[in-house]
Amino acid sequence: MKRPTIDSKDYRDAMARYAGHVQIATTVHEGVRRGVTVTAACSVSDNPGTLLVCLNHSNPLNELFIQSGIFALNSLMAVHQPLAVAFSGLDHLDVDARFALAKWDTITTGAPTLVGAMAVFDCRLIEARPVATHTIMIGEVIGIRIGEPGPALLYMDRGYHTV
Repeated sequence: MKRPTIDSKDYRDAMARYAGHVQIATTVHEGVRRGVTVTAACSVSDNPGTLLVCLNHSNPLNELFIQSGIFALNSLMAVHQPLAVAFSGLDHLDVDARFALAKWDTITTGAPTLVGAMAVFDCRLIEARPVATHTIMIGEVIGIRIGEPGPALLYMDRGYHTV
């Protein structure tokens, strides 16, 4: 039986219409830091606090998230757009230059957490599952910081917006 398929370009074009809160997923393992701009993240449960983040597994550096067993999800505000660009790799900055653009600390796990983020979810990785081009990471939230309210940074129609 032949399964129906869709064109991947059409899928990407349709998903571009889907607004996503811009976040930076971060981790550290054996002194090596990693941070990636993401929009594919959401809540799974509030009891216990659990969320998921999707990372492209074609980048071998993202394996650090699995090796570390920890990660933080840092929700960005409008003022953090330069960070979103830097951690997306568009500026071609090395990891130290990316992290030097802002102030970072830690909450519980030791993963880098953005000072001034709208919200930070510090997680223990409880499952990682490859699906197509991405790895779905599920994390139990074991630390949290709620920042000051302000305009959120969104990504839609292949550009940044605020709300």
